[in-house]
Order: sequence, then C-alpha cells, then structure tokens
Amino acid sequence: MNLDKLLNPEQLAAVMHPGGPMMIIAGAGSGKTRVLTYRIAKLLLDGEDAFRILALTFTNKAAREMKERIAQVVGESEAQNIWMGTFHSVFAKILRREADRLGYPSSFTIYDQEDSQKLIRNIIKEMNLDPEIYKPKQIASRISIMKNSLITPRVYRKTIELMEQDMLAKRPEFLQIYINYNDRLFRASAMDFDDLLLKTNELLAKHPDVLMKYQRQFKHILVDEYQDTNHSQYLIVRALGDYYRNIAVVGDDSQSIYSFRGANIQNILNFQKDYPDAAVYKLEQNYRSTKNIVGAGNSLIKHNRIRLEKTLWTGNEEGEKVSVVGAYSDSDEARSIAEDIAETRQRYHLHYKDFAILYRTNSQSRALESALRTYNIPYRIYGGLSFYQRKEIKDVLAYLRLIVNEKDEEALRRIINFPSRKIGQVTMDKLNVLAGRHRLSLFETIEKIDELGAGILNGPTRLRLKNFAVKIRSFQVLSAKVNVYELTKELIKSVKLLEEYRKEGTQEAANRIENIEELINAMAEFIEDQTQLADGDPSLTGFLQHVALLTDLDQDKDNQNVVTLMTVHMSKGLEFPYVYVSGLEENLFPSALSMTSREDLEEERRLLYVAITRAKKRCTLTYARMRYRWGSLYDTEPSRFIDEIDEKFLDRKDLISKTPDYLHADIFDDSPSRPASTSSFKAKSGFSKTIRPKNFKPLSEAKKSTSSIDLKLSEGDRVRHAKFGKGTVMEISGKGDNRQAKVRFDHTGTKTLILRFAKLEIIK
Repeated sequence: MNLDKLLNPEQLAAVMHPGGPMMIIAGAGSGKTRVLTYRIAKLLLDGEDAFRILALTFTNKAAREMKERIAQVVGESEAQNIWMGTFHSVFAKILRREADRLGYPSSFTIYDQEDSQKLIRNIIKEMNLDPEIYKPKQIASRISIMKNSLITPRVYRKTIELMEQDMLAKRPEFLQIYINYNDRLFRASAMDFDDLLLKTNELLAKHPDVLMKYQRQFKHILVDEYQDTNHSQYLIVRALGDYYRNIAVVGDDSQSIYSFRGANIQNILNFQKDYPDAAVYKLEQNYRSTKNIVGAGNSLIKHNRIRLEKTLWTGNEEGEKVSVVGAYSDSDEARSIAEDIAETRQRYHLHYKDFAILYRTNSQSRALESALRTYNIPYRIYGGLSFYQRKEIKDVLAYLRLIVNEKDEEALRRIINFPSRKIGQVTMDKLNVLAGRHRLSLFETIEKIDELGAGILNGPTRLRLKNFAVKIRSFQVLSAKVNVYELTKELIKSVKLLEEYRKEGTQEAANRIENIEELINAMAEFIEDQTQLADGDPSLTGFLQHVALLTDLDQDKDNQNVVTLMTVHMSKGLEFPYVYVSGLEENLFPSALSMTSREDLEEERRLLYVAITRAKKRCTLTYARMRYRWGSLYDTEPSRFIDEIDEKFLDRKDLISKTPDYLHADIFDDSPSRPASTSSFKAKSGFSKTIRPKNFKPLSEAKKSTSSIDLKLSEGDRVRHAKFGKGTVMEISGKGDNRQAKVRFDHTGTKTLILRFAKLEIIK
C-alpha cells in the first residue's frame, strides 16, 4: 500500500500519526472518510488486532462504506472483525452483552420515537393530566433532552432551574411522568433510543470492571463527525479512551448543525483542552467543488465567531459563480428552478439524479413539487414517512416484538385488538389496574387472568385474553425453529391480517397489503445479507434491532434517475453536481427561531455553508419576495446570508423586475368593504399529492424476479441486483437450494447471495 500516492501530505500525516490523541479538522469535501479508512487499514497492516479497534460513525451507511473500503485493503474477514457502526448500534451490542448488570434481559426491546410517545400518552392519561398542557410529543422531546444531557430524575430533583422551567410552563408533574416512563420501560424490559447511550454511561459508571474490560479491549478509538456528538456520547468516548488514550476524532466545526438533537459543538472546540498533548491535523483541500463554490462557502462561514481557524481551498477549476436568483413568489421561485433543471439537463446531456433541491423546512416542498410535475421532471422526497414507520408495518413488527419480549407493553397494546378480538379499552383499563396492583407486566396479568380477574372481567373476555396469550406463546415456540421470514408469513396467515385489510376494499387498504408483502421481501433480504457477515445475526431479535436502528438515509433505495428533494439537514454528507438552495429569506433561512442568540444564528449560517458545499459544479441560491405561510401570502426579504458572501463569487439574476403573469385587477380596488383576493396566487400552486414509492410492489410480482437458482452464472459475468445494483460475479459455490454467488457490486461492495433469494439478472 503506497500511501504517498494515495494521499496528500496532510492526509498522509494524519494516517501516519504515531499514537496518542489526535484531532483531524476535515473541511467539506476534503477526504475525511479516505483518511479514516487508511488510518484503520494501516493499523491492521501494522499488526493491530481488528477486535481492538472501535470506529464510531453517525450512520450505518457510513460504517458500511468504510468497512468495504478497508476490506479492499486488508481482506473482508479481517474488516468484519472491527467494532464499527453508529453510536447506538455499537452500544446496543455492548448492552446486550452486559444487560444482566443493569437488570435487563439480553433480548430487551428498543422503543422508537413513536413507541415512546405512545407510552407517554398512556401515562398522561392514567395520571389524569391535561394532554393540551402535557403534550406527549413535547414531553417525549424534553425527556430525550434530559437523557442525552445525563439528567436522570435524581439529578432533576436537585436542579432548581429545571423545576422552575416546568413550573412556569404549567407542567409541574413532568418529573413524575419522567419517573413513571422510566419505570414502565424497565418493567417492559425495554430501552428507548436515548437509553442506549444513557444506560451505557450507567453501565460504565456503576461497574468499574466492565469499564476496564472495554478500556483494555479498545486500544484504538476513532470517532467520525465528532462535532455532532452530544454530552452523553462525549462522556462514553472519554471513558473508553482513558486507558490507552489512542483516540482520534474527525470533524468540522463549520458543519455542526444538529444542536436541536443535542449535539454540542463545544466537544470539538474543546478537544485540545481535554487532551493538551493532542496532535491536530487540518484537511483543507477540497476535492469536491469548484473554486467559486469553495470561495463562496469560505466567505460566508468566516462571519462566525465561534469556529476553529481553517481555510478551505481547491485545485479544481474556477467553475461558474454561485447564482443568486430572486423571484416574485414561491411558485415563481419553484418554476425557475424546474425550468433551469430541464434546460441544464438537456444542454449538457445530464441525468436527473445529478440535481438536488435543498430547503430549510419540509413545508417548502409543496411549490417545488408542483413545478417539477409541470415540467414532467421525476423526483423523490427524502425525509417523509419511512417504510418502517407505516401503520401496517408497525403492526406486524409489534407482533414480532411481543414474541421476542412478552413484557413489551407498547407492542401488546398496539395489537391485542388488531385484528379485532373484542378486547376494548375498558378491558385494557381494567388489565392496567390489575397489572399495577400486582406489579406484573400486562402479559403476565393476562396469563393469570382467571386468578386475578375473576369478578372484574367476565368469562368470555377472560377466554379471549387467554387465547391471545396462548397464540403469542405458540409463536415463541415456533420462532426457535424457523427464521423471521417464515415466522412472519405464518403469523400474518394465523392472525388473518391481510383479510382484515381486504375487507376494507379501499385503495389505501390495497397499498397496506402490498407494503406488508414488501416487508416479507425485506426479511428475506435481511437473512440473505446476514449470511455473508462474520458476526451476522439472522434471528428475529437481530432483525428487530436492524429495523430499530435504521434511519431514512440508511435504508437502501433503488438508484432511480430522479431529482432529489430534501432538507439541508438531511443533505449532510452527500454531494451532487448541481444544487439549488431555495428559500433564502429572513425568518425562513435563517429561521425566525434563530434570531434570539448568536449561537443559534451561527448554526443557521453553518447550515447554509453545508448546503453550498454539497455542490460540485454549480450552486444556485434562490429566494422569493412573497411566500405562502399557513394559507396566506406574506412579503419577505432576502436572507442576510446572501450579502455576507463575497460578491466576486456571485452572479445575481433578479427575476423580480419581470411583471408577474397573474397580475389581477383586485390590487387597484381600494374599497374597504372588499378585501384583496389571493385566489389567483393559490391557483398557481396546488398542494402536492402523496406519491407512492415505485419500488414497492406486491410479493407475487417480486417473486417473479426473486429466484436466480436456475440462472446460468459464471465467474466474470456482469449482473444486476434490484437492491445492490450492477456487479461482477467473483465466485459460484454450493448446489441446489444452497447455491450461492459472490458478487462485487460497483457501488455497494461485495455480497455473498443465496441464489434462491437473490434478485439477479445477467447483463452485458
């Protein structure tokens, strides 16, 4: 491995760091993933044990990509042994190993955001509190902030400021909700997402032997996107790295944009205070963007006072100046973007996937969607309701969660009467009282219902409850014999879930059936994926953890040729040749909520910096002089950030001087009895329709292309997979149903596929 030819001098210095703490300040597009990859690869080539390397990322996608790159240098088997993944996935793995130390079973359930909010909603109801004051979503958010700041109920009691905040907000019972919530989680053998960090801190703090065990195991710790770590993550990293002190953090303070999630920019700003002997390496050469785009980003971010000193530069071409386009209204703004995409694509023979439109808030997509449809431009919105958050999918997963962990109360509540078993809310309320009185889980109470519920519930109701418990127990037995794919098929058949939707006879019900069938496909693919991994876990528990830890961008999506629409927050880590940043207006970007403090305003500026530096060839900033908000038109003014960018990098194109084609006579009527109409504006911008993802298809249709067992494959064949894309067959092995193909895919790495599940076709 000739690193001198693979890396620039600054990258090489970081990779060759001899040991001890180091911070890599990596500007946008400067190759930080490349540095991390080769740093780990070098450690392995130097004889370091892969099991002693801990690499923490912020998405599963980033971890997969890094592992694949490392595997190309040191081999797949060695790369698989690295402890690499997101904070939550790695610490969930540790917690499952050490769960008994905290009083949990190793099969504890992980609650997602919706599960947590449902539990909180039930607690608020049981405490007879006003849900308009104690709003479940707000309470859940506050509990999340508490946990990520390591403010347990015990700490809360001692913090007068927090108690005063809740008193002023007229929610004096917040602490009791917090206590009850934690108690119910524990009784359900469940943790929420924030607990994966909080409980890891608790584990390391309460059990010095466990801390020592993992301190000794992880000789090298590498943390990606360090500027996005919160206080809880920061403490875990410090604790684990305290023995060897071989801790390497990589990040860019100028791209710290997640304070609303608890990210603390001070973690990276104060790294040298925590480690006075730390070496600092600056990656300032941008390989992504043109000189004008890099210059525009630099001139903007220099207005931030809170930042580490660095100046990004690039050896790329000068490129086009950053366009600033002012439009009359939000619909005109959207139309100008759609028109420019259509013309640019045709002029330069580009693909739709070369374009991305970024915005500050999701509500901005309405006018953009309308314009793109007008120009027949295909697009996809990232950040909407993800597949695993849909009701029908959550229903099936709730059954599976209950099979794994019968104490999971939220799962039980979700499906005990779906499909209908004539077990209503009155029955559930009585069960809840019995469970609380006897300190039992709901499932334990149901199993003892004849003993505990006589005189409280009638005979037929008790029988229905017992039958439900027997069904769940029977599936627990079955789960030990079959995989999650076969188990779920039998489960859906047994509870007659599809029949329930067919009875509805609506298009929505038909879509739900297709989504459930697609879930079955996903399970088959999950099993297929896990068979190739050294530490693969194809079990039901493994699948549920896989789903719980997924994020929107982590989910594999077909590589369709579409324009990408997303919020700037979601765009971080991505890049596109042509980027449009819309809505550059005061009170929108920067957000009205950021005007109260310098810290918040500087984060908004960092957010625009991230948006600009996503672009490789051209960046266009747009704004409107009028915009719809909550159904009414408001005058706006251009964002202050536009004027902070050095004019030499800008090309202003003002469309506002053009007479709008929807001028109407009402504006000349001064009669006080006749208010001005905005109907003509509204006619220009209809609300977008829900777009059903094209990649979701019925299982019956998917099966036509699922089995490749009879495909005449040879080494060297070029193939296409519905999920992994195009690749080259490296090896064929096995016979019959066990026939497998090892394929190196162009963009998703090497996979070993079971041909009876694979979706392969031979291409030229």
